Amino acid sequence: MAVSRRRIAVDEGRAALAAWQDATLAVPGATVPGATVPGSGAAGTVPRSTIATAVRYSLEEVTARAPGNSVEVRVPPFGVTQCVEGPRHTRGTPPNVIECDAATWLAMVSGQLSWADAVAAGKVAASGLRADLSALLPL
Repeated sequence: MAVSRRRIAVDEGRAALAAWQDATLAVPGATVPGATVPGSGAAGTVPRSTIATAVRYSLEEVTARAPGNSVEVRVPPFGVTQCVEGPRHTRGTPPNVIECDAATWLAMVSGQLSWADAVAAGKVAASGLRADLSALLPL
């Protein structure tokens, strides 16, 4: 299976993820790790471009670790990827979709929030039999 070309340099992606982690861990009283996003008014906000880079890098990393086309992971408005081996969809909405906001995604990627806790809290919309990334997260 062909692995897609990275668009975010590994060093740049890791730096963006580290910057996001540093800023979100500095926010006292946050109920959900990574809950601060630009415009929320909270201390320790991260520039939108840094969040975008961190999300895109982590989506590329998930795809590199679990190549395939059976699960679509959406983190609007920053990115989308297909990963996990299995049946490939070619038209319309794929049968296995995972969608969440950037703060939740980065919290799961960094290990600040578990997959099970995110799903239980309703922070992740996951549909389909293969729509479970618990074995891949945190990165």
